[in-house]
Amino acid sequence: MSSKPFYLFVYFVLFFLVHAALSAMSSADSPKRPNFILMLADDLGYGDLSVTGSKQISTPHIDALAADGVRFTNAYCSSSVCAPSRAGLMTGRHQASFGFRDNLAPVQPGHDPEFVGLPMNQTTLAQRLQTLGYTTSLVGKWHLGELPKFSPLKRGFDEFWGFLGGSHDYFRADLGGNAMTGQLHCSYKEPAPLTYLTDDQGNECVDFIRRHKDRPFFLFASFAAPHSPMQAIEEDMKLFDHIEDRLRRTYCAMVYRLDQNVGKILNEVRAQGIERETFVVFLSDNGGPCAPGISNGSLNAPFRGSKTTVLEGGIRVPMFFKWPAALPTGITKDEMVSSLDILPTFLTAAGVSINPSERITGVDLMPFLRGNQEQPPHESLMWTYTVGSAIRTDDWKLIRLPDRLPMLYHLSDDPSEQNDVALEQLDRTRSMLAELGKWEVQSPNPVFREPDDWRLRHLKFYDSDYRMVQPE
Repeated sequence: MSSKPFYLFVYFVLFFLVHAALSAMSSADSPKRPNFILMLADDLGYGDLSVTGSKQISTPHIDALAADGVRFTNAYCSSSVCAPSRAGLMTGRHQASFGFRDNLAPVQPGHDPEFVGLPMNQTTLAQRLQTLGYTTSLVGKWHLGELPKFSPLKRGFDEFWGFLGGSHDYFRADLGGNAMTGQLHCSYKEPAPLTYLTDDQGNECVDFIRRHKDRPFFLFASFAAPHSPMQAIEEDMKLFDHIEDRLRRTYCAMVYRLDQNVGKILNEVRAQGIERETFVVFLSDNGGPCAPGISNGSLNAPFRGSKTTVLEGGIRVPMFFKWPAALPTGITKDEMVSSLDILPTFLTAAGVSINPSERITGVDLMPFLRGNQEQPPHESLMWTYTVGSAIRTDDWKLIRLPDRLPMLYHLSDDPSEQNDVALEQLDRTRSMLAELGKWEVQSPNPVFREPDDWRLRHLKFYDSDYRMVQPE
């Protein structure tokens, strides 16, 4: 018998083994499609986490998320108020590009109530992941339209537990109640009586993870806390008895409870053995409201400004990424990033790319996070909300208001925006103002507006005094 067939047999066996080994190595280097958990705090002050400098509030679970993943120190939301910020987050497009410039409010004269919500021609992150086979859930606040056509169940979410408006009572959810105290929506079971909203949101997130741990999922944990109404559990209030101001004490207790429920979710991911393949992001929808008349007791220290302003205190937010299978751990990135970047980054992680014709504003951060790209993700970012607009290019930030000359700040030297150098840097001021103006005039008209008197109030907030040092 010839030895040739035997050698051919050995050759094919070796070829198969080598091919299998290389495939296994390639598979190990390229993690499978991750689960996604997007945790969004509501009206959280920048300086109100211990990882961002708070000396009053201990947030060990959020701190651990930052320590175990990637922390961004120059992260921004796309608007300084809830609804437009969420519109940008959910679409990856700057909301001004589709007319969602203002917060949701009572319908104003001349505007059609059919358009008060996220425009139907915009595709959400949930819809994109749903088409990829992900099970999707929204737990908590929606605030992107209350008409049936705007329902999260029609915008890509398989499940919804929560409320449609901008806020909800933390202890009451009554059948027949008003928008603040009404019964919570639940698409998959009869909702249980409300205990404490933040705890119940955490429990629903844990339940979703347990039910869907065996296939890819997207969980949008959209917390109500620490948005008003300012209501806390009495046992949490006792932890902050040393704080004299009751508003601040209540706020601290609410952030503490938020952190406990972030920990609850992270612990469940770990307990189910899916931590390595779960991509978790934490951020706030905007800065804390700490201006007179709207304060929830938050602090944006060391930044000046409040929710509703395009000062740093209104738009700079904590942002942390964690995906053990693919991202570095324990690093800090100082380059400028945006909440708009989350959608393209998640989609890349899920194995798909975005067609440039879609004009997504956000950028995929994966090459930057993995060290394959040295260039910063953004050259410029821009914001606009009622009376204020702003542009940041590198470390320079220009703010335009209707009743004064433009203001220019060099953030690396002046993060609290105390020293306006617009007249000292006239060429730079003119250039940045022109770029901002070009962007604004090319944006479409708003599809709805806020009441006129809101703009007068917002303008006053630019001249308010803000605490920019952390209290002990």
